[in-house]
Formats: sequence, C-alpha cells, structure tokens
Amino acid sequence: MMDILIYGAVNSVQLALIAVGFTLVYGVSRLPNFAHGALYVFVGFSTWSLVNSFKVAYPLAILISLCASSILGAVIYRVVLIRLRGLATSEIIASFAVGLIILEGFRLQGIGGFKGFIGPFYVLPSFVDAKIRLAGVLIDFQRIFVIAGGLVVVAALWVFTHYTKIGLSLRAIAQDEQAAMMLGIDSDRAAVIALSIGSALAGLAAVIILPLGNVTAEAGYKVLIDALAVCIIGGLGSWAGGVLASFVLGFAMIISDALFGALWKSVVLVGAIILILIFRPSGLLGKQKELEERV
Repeated sequence: MMDILIYGAVNSVQLALIAVGFTLVYGVSRLPNFAHGALYVFVGFSTWSLVNSFKVAYPLAILISLCASSILGAVIYRVVLIRLRGLATSEIIASFAVGLIILEGFRLQGIGGFKGFIGPFYVLPSFVDAKIRLAGVLIDFQRIFVIAGGLVVVAALWVFTHYTKIGLSLRAIAQDEQAAMMLGIDSDRAAVIALSIGSALAGLAAVIILPLGNVTAEAGYKVLIDALAVCIIGGLGSWAGGVLASFVLGFAMIISDALFGALWKSVVLVGAIILILIFRPSGLLGKQKELEERV
C-alpha cells in the first residue's frame, strides 16, 4: 500500500511538471503549443550535449539549455504562431509541425532510432545517485527531487502570477483579454512571455524527469500526450484543474499498473480523456461552456 502512495505521488507530480507549461501557455494566450514535447526533448539533448561533448558543468549546462528553450519558444511564436493567432486548427497544425521537425530531426541523429535500430543512449546524470527507504519502500533520490521540484515549480508559478507585475498582466489577459488590452496590456507581448516561460517549464521538467530514463524522440510524443490528457481532464487553461487532474491520473495509473500490469496505464489515460469529454467537456475545473449551453 505504501509503495502505491509513494510512487503514485511521484507519478502525479511528474505529470504536473510535464503539463504546467502547456497549461500556462493555453491559459494566457489560448494557444495550444503542440511543440511542447519537442521542447522537452530539446532541453534533454542539449543538456546532454553540453555536458558530454563540450564538458560544460552540469548546473551551467542546465541553465544554458533552459535559456535556449525559452528563446526558442519566443521564436516559435514570433515567426510562426503570431500569423495564425485566433485560427485554432491552424495553430495546432503549425505548432505540431514545428515539434515534428524538431523531434524527427533528433531521430535522424539516432535519438530514438529507426525501426529496429537503436542509436546511442543519451542519459542525463541523476542529481544524487543514491537511494533511501521511506516507510519500508526503497526509492531513489531522483524521484524525491521530482516531488520537491514539482512542488517548488507550482509554488513559484503561483507567487509569480499573483505578486509580480508581469505575472498579474498574464493573469489579466487570461481572465479577460479584451478588458486587459483596453488597460494597455499588449496581448502579443503576453503571449511571447507565456511561450517563453512555458517552454522553459517544459525544459525544467525534462532535466528533473529524464535522469529516470533515456533522452529519446519518443519521449517528446509521450510528454505531449500526457500534457494534453492532464489539461483536458483538468480543464483547458485551468492551472488548479491541471494539478488536480495530475493527481487523479497519477494515482489511477499506478493503481492500474499494480493490479493489471503496465499496459493498463495507457488504457486509463485514454479512457479518462474519453469519459471526461463525454460527461464534462469543460474538464474538472474548466470554465468552457458545456454542450447544453452552446446549442
């Protein structure tokens, strides 16, 4: 029972870390950033490259990669998405195309490999290579860092959006874009800031989570699916809903894994999305109109 509680908490916070950047971007600018998973892999690979190919110190490599990811997010908006603002389908296609180019470019370098071929392994080092026993359950320190890092990120984001001028302007745009623009807040500038921060958050999730596995192109697609699942179930644009959905999904996946096997984790993920879309399309804490209100 204790192992389900501990690993369920780890899995839940991991999902929250993955989804918080996507939720921030959509909540502020209503842009579905489908390049989210590609930015996650970009930071993982760039950090690995800086450490192993250029012999940069690990903390500095992480900082450089996060800055590069943030800049890349801003460039994606300024070069591509700004021209498609308000065209939801085009935004999805364009951002996914950018992500596809990045991920498949990495695949050509052997990250994830082609059918049957597995390229070299790209593994980020753990922050602390040790294990500890909690309530009789053996757990490595990296998973403890996942929990600690997730809590710090969520708390820091809350403080940023409630007590800084930039954060308050982002909240204003998220709550009522037209009214915020009348007060002099630039919608495009807010979207650039949101994309930059969201991209950095995707990268931060990568450097915390990827030491538990390998850096692969497939990880980008999985992260995008996980982020979408959390946001849809929690309610698109709802940060609190995203955190709540992370814990609901995280524990449900661990329990299904313990009872029925690892394959059921994907069934739970997809099944939860289908059920929430049928019975509550706006998500657990979302504010989009329900079907009966739209027709």
